[in-house]
Amino acid sequence: MEHSKGLFPILGGLILAISPACTNVSEEETMDTPNILLCIADDVTWMHMSAYGCSWTNTPNFDYVAENGILFNNAYTPNAKCAPSRACILTGRNSWQLKEAANHMVYFPVEFKSFPEVLKEKGFHVGYTGKGYVPGKALNSDGSPRDLIIKRYKDKILEPLTIGIYNDDYTENFKDFMNEKPEDTPFFFWYGGWEPHRSYQYASGAELGGKNIADIDKVPDFWPDVDSVRNDMMDYAFELEYFDKHLGQIIKVLEEKGELDNTIIVVTSDNGMPFPRIKSNAYEMSNHLPLAIMWPKGIKNKGRVINDYVNFIDLAPTFLELAGIDEDSSGMKSITGKSLTNILFSKKEGQIEESRNYALIGKERNDVGRPNDTGYPIRGIVQDSFLYVINFETSRWPSGNPECGYLGTDGSPTKTVCLNTLNTKDQKYWELSFGKREGEEMFNIKTDPMCMVNISEDPAYNTAKDNLKNKLLQMLKEQGDIRMEGKGSYFDDVEVCYENLKDFYNRYMNGENVKAGWVNDSDFEVGFIE
Repeated sequence: MEHSKGLFPILGGLILAISPACTNVSEEETMDTPNILLCIADDVTWMHMSAYGCSWTNTPNFDYVAENGILFNNAYTPNAKCAPSRACILTGRNSWQLKEAANHMVYFPVEFKSFPEVLKEKGFHVGYTGKGYVPGKALNSDGSPRDLIIKRYKDKILEPLTIGIYNDDYTENFKDFMNEKPEDTPFFFWYGGWEPHRSYQYASGAELGGKNIADIDKVPDFWPDVDSVRNDMMDYAFELEYFDKHLGQIIKVLEEKGELDNTIIVVTSDNGMPFPRIKSNAYEMSNHLPLAIMWPKGIKNKGRVINDYVNFIDLAPTFLELAGIDEDSSGMKSITGKSLTNILFSKKEGQIEESRNYALIGKERNDVGRPNDTGYPIRGIVQDSFLYVINFETSRWPSGNPECGYLGTDGSPTKTVCLNTLNTKDQKYWELSFGKREGEEMFNIKTDPMCMVNISEDPAYNTAKDNLKNKLLQMLKEQGDIRMEGKGSYFDDVEVCYENLKDFYNRYMNGENVKAGWVNDSDFEVGFIE
């Protein structure tokens, strides 16, 4: 995709002149370089922010950002797993364009520069709290540690509300960051909440959050509707609301310091909720994420709702452009994403740019647990109310091998319930989350947002499927996806960066006591026979 460059040329150091052709301000108006606050929840599906109409969550601070800025209905991550999703944000490139970083738990390639590194070089005060680029490791060419988001603020801790909530005091660490900021210096800050990533304290939503499982209007069709699943969903909601609470406190700090008006606040998540058939998959609830952007000085007609398809890879070019940094001078590898400034400064809502009518998604190795640390490669496209995906290695288990605990799905009450349906009359729940899949899948996400009915073989959709497939393959070839060149084995051969998890399958099957802390012992299907 093409993207605009240098909409805001630097004038006199850190003063930006806004082009009236692209905004609703006059030629005489100038604006200080904006600060940037990027807030990323860990594992939230788009529909679960209350601004989107969810009745059993309460996220007033996300809603505040949306009401005072822009709410995006169609925001997607290219890859529904923590590290590869965050790599896409940091580089503005799709995961299949990031070599090793297409995978989870890898050494981040030295050649890819992150946009926070660029902002730091250009005079921004840069830092983060909570979760950054993990699980993975970044090193410089000499082997020394490299932090893609420059400096982590972590000194302030608190007593967690539950055993599942992290002890980072996000708000107080943000205060430390702001207290270190030199006067008249713009900042970039990454608030990386660890919540609502697992694990959860069971029934914390009810016992600590005052939630009632009867308030859930709909349990997804691919899980049994039982109390343990509903409690699991409410525990997720409780931790989501904890993330939102700190978002509100951080916004309050900005207001108190007089920085709110000229700070771009972006609130999103890295991938869908940590439940079976969602996180680490490529369905609608996996990659479709919440997104709200607020900027009092820059977004004049607040409260707009946007239907354009936007992508995580669009954030890096947006931030560079608003900082007055031309991509060619950034030192970054070519950016695939397209700046969102036309949307930010538009007076319209609904569909702003006709070309933003699709999203590309996919994955490679998102977890260990298969022989030789192989992945489950997928590529897909969302367009015209359809989701179409290609599963390239259908002989493999999508969520990891049964005898290794289906390591692609975090342990949970919901996972246990679905696993327990194997060899019962309700086995469909096991099959939907853990069973092997067809080479092609296609869903009408307008009528079937849960992606329950695969229409890829329905003759009535042949034309639509062919159009989607042709566009997907064409775009992947243009973006240099080596899987389109028959070289996909490259991704399977990438080294796992954690010694205790390398070659997990073979070591475990040979009797070694290899531990994976994110699943339950009962997830391992000892003696599984296909």
